[in-house]
Formats: sequence, structure tokens, C-alpha cells
Amino acid sequence: MTTPSRRPLVVANWKMNKTTGEAAAYVHRLAEVLQPGSIDVVLAPPFTALQAAAQAMGPSTPFALAGQDVFWEDKGAYTGEISAAMLKDVGCRYVIIGHSERRRVFGEDDAAVHKKVVAALRQGLRAIMCLGESLEERERNRTAAVVTGQLRNGLDGLSQEDLLAVALAYEPVWAIGTGRAATPAQATEVHQLLRETLAATWGAEAAQQSRILYGGSVTAENSGAFMRAPHVDGVLVGGACLDPDCFATIARSAEHRVIEER
Repeated sequence: MTTPSRRPLVVANWKMNKTTGEAAAYVHRLAEVLQPGSIDVVLAPPFTALQAAAQAMGPSTPFALAGQDVFWEDKGAYTGEISAAMLKDVGCRYVIIGHSERRRVFGEDDAAVHKKVVAALRQGLRAIMCLGESLEERERNRTAAVVTGQLRNGLDGLSQEDLLAVALAYEPVWAIGTGRAATPAQATEVHQLLRETLAATWGAEAAQQSRILYGGSVTAENSGAFMRAPHVDGVLVGGACLDPDCFATIARSAEHRVIEER
């Protein structure tokens, strides 16, 4: 179960949605309906809306900003790419890396994910590294091999201290945007496997401190069940986060979990 040492993390991945004006309106509305005190809430607008979201948040915001992706070089002739330094400059504290859509649609592999994680940490950003299996891989009983391979390859060479700035997000590819979420039991099984893999490679303390999120058709209706599941330390929300009221409901389910544990 989530322990006091692992503060719940709830992330809104807007994907390719919302203009600058819509981003500002979203932030203002979310601030009206959600004032988190015992969880971390992160918003990941598209690159073009990060500045508007940061300005709408203001200096005393309870929310944090994240980039949806990052390039592994700090600067250079890489047309269309965004560096970790640029994300940090606009106010980001987190960055999502290796999302299933980046892997599936844009062909990112574990080597690219690893370089991006290293680049993010080098600039002082916190990485949210995604991993997960396809439907075919699950049906072939390849889930364990796929997710542990992605974990080891993505975090290869990192120290125990580095891991403090990395959260994992298990998002089964077959549940992304399909409305077909994994069950809490399925999520628990994979999250426990990931934590055991962390322990075997980086030690029990690192495994205990690492936050592992579930992502994949998370809704206001099922988020509470995921937050009560053992080894689930938060959620990475896609489509359901686009409505600030709906996302606030999901975030409150994480806060309720903290209250229940006290």
C-alpha cells in the first residue's frame, strides 16, 4: 500500500489539447475546486501552453508543471525539439518520458527513453518514466519480461540518489484511450513486480521510496479503486483530465487514501 514515505502523485497529461487561453481557464477553474494538501498534483499541457499555464498558476500555486516529452541534448541543431533546460526555464518541475504514444506512434525505444531520463535529471527535472505492454504481449504472457526490461533499460546506470527524482508510470498499452482499464488487481501485480525489480537492482530502500503510478483509462469512477490498491502511489490521467472538475475528483480520491491511512 501507499505509505507515508511515498506521497501520492496525480498527473494530468493533456496530450495535444488546449490552446493558451483554454489552458489558463483550466488552471483557474482547477484552483477553484482543488486545493491539494497531502498529494502532489502535476499538470502537463502541450509545449505551446506551458507559459500560459505557469502564468495562470502564479507563484503560490499548489500545482506543478510538466513537459509531455523532452529531447536528450541540452541545445543544438535539432529542429522541433525541446530541451530539459527549456522546460525548466518555463517553470516545469517534471517531465513525462517514454509515454506509450511516444513509443508506439513515434518509434521511441528504450535507448531513447534512457537518454531522455538522463537529460532530465541532469537539468534538475523530475522524470515520470512510462512503461507497459501491448495487448499482444499480455496475451503471450510477456508482460513481466516487457515491463522489467523497459525498467532496467530506461534507468540503466542511475544511482539510488537519481531514483529519488524518478517516478514510474505503468500504463498498459491496451488500456490507453480505449476505455478498457486494467483491474486494480492487474495493476497491483505489475506494480509489485516493478518494485521487486527496483529492489533487486538498486536496493530495498530505493524500491520503497520510488513512486509507481497507474495510467490507462483512469476515470473519476475507477480512480478510487486504483488508489486503494497495494503498491499504487498515484495515477497518470489522460482523457479524463481534460475537464478540471473531473480531474479534481480523481485527485481527491488520492487525498482520501491519505486520510484513510492516518
